[in-house]
Amino acid sequence: MSFPNIPNVTPTIDITRENVINLLLASVAFEELGLAHIINAEAEKVQAVVGTLPNNDLAATNISQLVNVNESVNRTLKTVLKTQMLLQFKSLFKKP
Repeated sequence: MSFPNIPNVTPTIDITRENVINLLLASVAFEELGLAHIINAEAEKVQAVVGTLPNNDLAATNISQLVNVNESVNRTLKTVLKTQMLLQFKSLFKKP
């Protein structure tokens, strides 16, 4: 088996410091917005099964359904938290 030939690619990106800062801030803002949407969706899921979400007929009819939704919300929020922790660790290990 032979090794593949990798072309010599030298991309040139011309971007100013101000543009980099703006892109980083926008990236953080979009991530925060995404997290807010996830948290809101999970809150609405809980509201739906306990019957407090307006214009909705998805209220749980037994405790088992409530427990299942609670576990689902718990798993989702734990996953979000793990992602945030990983991002935090990444920033701690970057060289100055």
